[in-house]
Amino acid sequence: MSLQSKIELLEQKRRQAELGGGKERIERQHKAGRKTARERINALLDPGTFVEIDEFVTHRATDFGMDKNKILGDGLVSGYGKIDGRLMFVFAQDFTVFGGSLSRANADKIVKIMDMAMKMGAPVIGLNDSGGARIQEGVESLAGYADIFYRNVRSSGVIPQISAILGPCAGGAVYSPAITDFIMMVKETSYMFVTGPDVIKTVTNEEVTMEELGGAMTHNQKSGVAHFTAEDDDQAMIMIRELMSFLPSNNMEDPPVKVCTDDLCREEPKLDEVIPPDPNKPYDMMDIIMPVIDNNHFLEVQPHYAKNIIVGFARIAGKPVGIVANQPAVLAGVLDINSSTKAARFVRFCDAFNIPLITFEDVPGFLPGTTQEFGGIIKHGAKLLYAFAEATVPKITIITRKAYGGAYDVMSSKHIGADYNFAYPTAEIAVMGPEGAVNIIYRNKINTDDERQKAVEEYRENFASPYKAAELGYIDEIIFPHNTRKKLVQALEMTQNKSASNPPKKHGNIPL
Repeated sequence: MSLQSKIELLEQKRRQAELGGGKERIERQHKAGRKTARERINALLDPGTFVEIDEFVTHRATDFGMDKNKILGDGLVSGYGKIDGRLMFVFAQDFTVFGGSLSRANADKIVKIMDMAMKMGAPVIGLNDSGGARIQEGVESLAGYADIFYRNVRSSGVIPQISAILGPCAGGAVYSPAITDFIMMVKETSYMFVTGPDVIKTVTNEEVTMEELGGAMTHNQKSGVAHFTAEDDDQAMIMIRELMSFLPSNNMEDPPVKVCTDDLCREEPKLDEVIPPDPNKPYDMMDIIMPVIDNNHFLEVQPHYAKNIIVGFARIAGKPVGIVANQPAVLAGVLDINSSTKAARFVRFCDAFNIPLITFEDVPGFLPGTTQEFGGIIKHGAKLLYAFAEATVPKITIITRKAYGGAYDVMSSKHIGADYNFAYPTAEIAVMGPEGAVNIIYRNKINTDDERQKAVEEYRENFASPYKAAELGYIDEIIFPHNTRKKLVQALEMTQNKSASNPPKKHGNIPL
């Protein structure tokens, strides 16, 4: 065989591998509004940077006539490339080949990528589009899943792991994304469920569509399983690129700094008027967050789930920060089961990857009621408390209005390790609201409405203000709202070389 024909053979095999399941199946994928695995990778990574690994791998199954049906690459495209010039490892399931189902061979390809990513200290991005386990391979396919899960857990908190669900994702296939840090779903083309609608109908007699059961909005709004929603595959890739711009490559690095063109000392006079004079009136916490971050640019995480708390990434002075904020415009900003777990997981992610935490606090307490108590609000609220107390990254808190009861403690108070605590002059820090406090303190001692009103006003002035806490050193500084940006810049600068660590242990026992 001449050298020329050997080169031609390689070219031919490459073309064959790149065709995946063939033109017809690629067209079917396009008609369904979905891109192919390679098209997605090209949209995700910087142009010309993708290097494919294991392009010629094929399955090793012999049962059910599988030995006569082999396709190069075996339904998975894997390799490495760059996003904004930074190394990323990526794998994409190819639905045009055996429905993207997981074989032992392509599980090995994913395992290889994950092992390399851990060695090189770089993120892993998984583009999932799979019919699940390859039934013809039985337990070998299941073993492949478990090998992947094991590595997901080993990598957790060491390198960022991102999952995009870009088609159906069922059974064992959902657990790997569930362990990863962030899940991106696409409206109307992506689904996640442990068991599909047909099985549910057989077992429980419930009738449900794929979209209702496990569609993008179901998991972004109701279950809280997913973190981001995209309109189509292209937007999903753009959003992952944006997310990666806030994250370090691994837990030993700082997140990427950008040149800041936004004035660090910028004053925002309108902040002095955001908080209504009536303490029971709602306002939008976004009106405080947006003006103080760089260039009004905020990447909100889980925007459709537990809207009474806001979490997301922004930059201040060019450096990424994680923001956690009560949202008084929804349920008065109370903490409940869903908002506690949403914020706790975000706090732990930021802590694992050296991203400072800024907390904007306006919380009247925990949501009362039997639904919350029976659902375990005590345990779930404790997750957020645990997460903030455990975090060793710089922690800065701003109390804008209410900070009542145990919720004051939980929201990154001085007492659980916050480094710098600000309060606006409108802050109310107390065990409970003035009305409730007066009812208890003066029970059976007050006869007229005038006396009650007077007692409420006195309590509000003496106790439900930031000055009592400032006298005790629980608040470091009471600031003018219009100076918030400048004050955050100073506090972040002051805490940038913070050094703190938790006592040596295998790991704590977070109340799950």
